Amino acid sequence: MRKHFAEQGFVFASLVKWVLLSSLMGVIIGAMISLFLKILSMAESSRELLPFPYYFTLPFALVLTVYVIKKLAPNAEGHGTEKVIEAIHKSDGKVEIAILPVKVLATVISIFSGASVGKEGPGAQLGAAASSFVSSLLHFNTHDRKKLVICGISAGFASVFGTPIAGAIFGIEILIVGTIMYDVLLPSIIAGFTAFLTAQYMGVEYSYFVLKNYYTDIPLNIHFVIMVVLAGLFFGIVTDFFVTFLHWTHHWIKNLKWHWLLKPFVAGVFMAALSYFIGDRYLGLGFDTIKESLSPFTANENVYWYDTIGKIFFTSLSLGGGASGGIITPVFYIGAASGNLFGHLVGDHVAFFAALGFVSVLAGATNAPIAAIIMAGELFGLEVAHYAAVTAVISFLMTGHRSVFPSQILAMKKSQHLKIKLGEEIENVEIDYQDENYIRKIRDMKERMRARRKLLKKRSTKERKRGNK
Repeated sequence: MRKHFAEQGFVFASLVKWVLLSSLMGVIIGAMISLFLKILSMAESSRELLPFPYYFTLPFALVLTVYVIKKLAPNAEGHGTEKVIEAIHKSDGKVEIAILPVKVLATVISIFSGASVGKEGPGAQLGAAASSFVSSLLHFNTHDRKKLVICGISAGFASVFGTPIAGAIFGIEILIVGTIMYDVLLPSIIAGFTAFLTAQYMGVEYSYFVLKNYYTDIPLNIHFVIMVVLAGLFFGIVTDFFVTFLHWTHHWIKNLKWHWLLKPFVAGVFMAALSYFIGDRYLGLGFDTIKESLSPFTANENVYWYDTIGKIFFTSLSLGGGASGGIITPVFYIGAASGNLFGHLVGDHVAFFAALGFVSVLAGATNAPIAAIIMAGELFGLEVAHYAAVTAVISFLMTGHRSVFPSQILAMKKSQHLKIKLGEEIENVEIDYQDENYIRKIRDMKERMRARRKLLKKRSTKERKRGNK
């Protein structure tokens, strides 16, 4: 009995400690994210002051972004989330505090000029940097520092997305593919909720797309279920193409034997020239297209079949060219636009499939199906979440062992017939056939079929000879 009470005492003390710590970090990060989002909003509004199209600043903005990051805080490079995951796995959760001002400045410059990036990656990086700084002030050990930094990541996502539970789960799920760290679950959710409520209190407004009233007539029959399964396969193909093209573009630009400041300048010139002729619908955050894709009333109008390809191209070129910003907002755009396209292909429920694409491409691109399913419920209502559970998991599996976050640790195989060393970063994973028995069965089956064909051929030859006699 004494051991029982001692155990409960330690658990209670730990619970109180992390409830207080995660709540404190949630308030701090929620306030920081609110300020960050307001600065971004002001930057986007100030585009109107320019006497020329804002995207003409892209070449100079990308050069300035790359220069500032390289000289002041190299770890602020890229879309933010990847560096945070890397810090958890390789640096015991240590994130430089210098990242805070540099990341904010670089992201504001990038989004102001129209780079096709998002705002959630910098939000996660800001949350991680603040948590790491507090951990150093309190002289936390390695375990507690990593735990608090993960809470900071979750708080950053929750306050940017406007989905406290999904954001909190997302911050945990993206670290290790196939495993959720349950010891960080409660403090991450508390940090996410607190950050979300703080951001709301400070005036941050979020967009929700509750489709309950519109989709009360969704049929429940075998034909519609087949359409949902096909949608999951379609989103998996789209996600795989996006992730592959993103990494290919990054490596291609990186391997160019040009001056390091010439690369972002040329990328910016190319995107600005394209935007001058085709418009700016693939630049910036792209919320207008996302909202139109998800609207039951305008889903047939201002969204085009090629928007998915256009956004993939501009996002890959922006990040490959050195822009600073997140990748999840472009993922939302790609998902909603591809779902809109699928809805048109099957001829009905366009906005419904756009909602499924919104979360399913997220599940596949980030290897976070559980967070994606919860997000479907928080953003669109449970009516959509039930179907999103199917498409999100299919997309997650269809994307294979790839991710927009190469530093994720792989803890599961998506097929038992593959030979994969678990515990490695996704970018270093080598894939081969594993199931020798399975391969042997296939080989034996081919041999039997070949022998049967030979036997049938012999018999037919004998029958022909008999017929001739």
